[in-house]
Amino acid sequence: MVQAPERLLGAEIKRKEDPRFITGQGTYVDNLKFVGTVYLAILRSPYAHARIKRIDASRARAHPGVLAVFTGEDLRRDGIGSIPVGWLLPDIKLVPHYPLAVDKARYVGDGVAAVVATDRYTAYDALDLIEVEYESLPAVVDQEAATKPEAPQIHDEAPNNICFKFVLSGGDVDQAFAEADGVVRQKIINHRVSGSSVEPRAALAVFHPATGELTLYNTNQNPHLIRLLLALTMNYPEHKIRVIAPDVGGGFGTKIYLYPDEVVACYAAMKLGRPVKWVETRSEYLRATIHGRDHITYFEAAYKKDGTITGLKVTTYANLGAYISPFGPLIPTFLYVPMLHGPYKLPNVSAEVYGVFTNTTPVDATRGAGRPEATYLLERMVDLVARELKLDPAEVRRRNVLGPFENYQTPMAFVYDSGNYPAALERALEIVDYDRLREGQRRLREQGRYIGIGLSTYVEVTGAAPSQIAVSLGAQAGLFESAIVRVHPTGKVTVFTGSHTHGQGHETTFAQAIADQFGIPIDDVEIVHGDTDAIPFGLGTYGSRSTPVGLSAVYMAGQRVIEKATKIAAHLLEAAEADVVFERGRFFVRGAPERAVTFQEVALEAYVPRKIPADLELGLEATAFFNPSNFV
Repeated sequence: MVQAPERLLGAEIKRKEDPRFITGQGTYVDNLKFVGTVYLAILRSPYAHARIKRIDASRARAHPGVLAVFTGEDLRRDGIGSIPVGWLLPDIKLVPHYPLAVDKARYVGDGVAAVVATDRYTAYDALDLIEVEYESLPAVVDQEAATKPEAPQIHDEAPNNICFKFVLSGGDVDQAFAEADGVVRQKIINHRVSGSSVEPRAALAVFHPATGELTLYNTNQNPHLIRLLLALTMNYPEHKIRVIAPDVGGGFGTKIYLYPDEVVACYAAMKLGRPVKWVETRSEYLRATIHGRDHITYFEAAYKKDGTITGLKVTTYANLGAYISPFGPLIPTFLYVPMLHGPYKLPNVSAEVYGVFTNTTPVDATRGAGRPEATYLLERMVDLVARELKLDPAEVRRRNVLGPFENYQTPMAFVYDSGNYPAALERALEIVDYDRLREGQRRLREQGRYIGIGLSTYVEVTGAAPSQIAVSLGAQAGLFESAIVRVHPTGKVTVFTGSHTHGQGHETTFAQAIADQFGIPIDDVEIVHGDTDAIPFGLGTYGSRSTPVGLSAVYMAGQRVIEKATKIAAHLLEAAEADVVFERGRFFVRGAPERAVTFQEVALEAYVPRKIPADLELGLEATAFFNPSNFV
């Protein structure tokens, strides 16, 4: 009999995945080796904006070791399309984004041609042999300047380089400003950032001509989404594509998307009939992997003499870069604007966001994505009000923060159904001994020395949203998560999750949760993720969604397993199902705990039936899709 473990939830345990990483046994894309692998390199534009007048690849094609050179025209002629946009907004100006530029290069790093060679060094050397005649065009990198009539036009489809205008408001903002005792105004800039994970992006495409199956191993955070976008871009059957994300060395949002390089690798593998590997250099990462933030914002806040803030007006110019990244439209709209109240009672808010094309690397989700930009604005707002009223910044926060566990309906449609923000604020002040810090600051200023004391309160939407709401707002995929929990005849368990781990520790956390749920040792649980042929359709990992959404799906599937196992146990115990209790790995009869069977005994009965009736389905596994009912 297997001894039921102590409760695992909340316990400190060693991470299951760490030994293989610590000992150098992780499996990353560049570790994978296939017979006959060839290597891809991308020629990237040195110009921010240029017309491609001519490409002569004859010298590169003749270079020893070079197998092929491809251009954007080659791909388009073979039916490779534009990479789809994953979040659509009303009146959005969609522009083509081909895997290799066709007519113009629109940012430094835009792919212009691709070389495939027998080794990666030959491939990179051959890039220098490709002659490209460029006509340099005026470029614009500032998104506010890009909207001016005199700015260079980046895409014909988007006049004044405006991709979309997004407006959202709640309350009576004009009245709030009319009745205000004062108004603060400021221009703020959220600078551009790069996620720059330890492992750069990589792809290995393998095509099987006999079956028509295409397998892509790549560094990604959500394999099923990559498969879907790849199928749409290449006009290839989705069920013939397999995407595998092995160990991934960090993501930070930058590996959510399908990138042009990955499409080119797949195209090359299909054309050549050989495995094609591409591994990004660090300089390529900084030029061609999506960036984040890059907002120019103007705001005005109305306030009363007592320090309460009653209204907020915001105008933001969000830099989208040269193309629309799959979720680029989402970040400065639904992940930014609805958070423009944070943990505060802000009854009247209006926001206007312009998504603008510039001659820069495309922008999408990176490290927080929209939420930090909103928080920066709000915290500057509160500090400005405090300065105008000569109040302590902590006191202004006290006067505006939401009450404890207040079921608050924000003017931007969110409902806050939990949270004790005053307690969190007071605890933070207590930990640092805030009054003592302020007194020390005062004394030092008398000596001509200056120290700063910063305050920030923060709340964010995570795990995205209910799928139906997200789709109604423009999402081109649901935001649920999936799981299969499979119990084997010996009582060992395999969990197949649509979430993906790239440093978060799912192999421990998810195993810890299901082992606790079933009352079995954690080493009896295996977590499988990252392979579209093994896992149910899921949306992957980003936006702090793994535990609230992904693990919820695992728990739901686990509960369904317990429900079926209880039916089996009832037959083994010759008791009514309603009288069977499950607790810490044992099924027993209520009031008679000595009449019991273990989880392992029930698992064996599910596959080697001795007592269960023929009308009870054999096997012991369950599938669940968790769709959050609120923003989590």
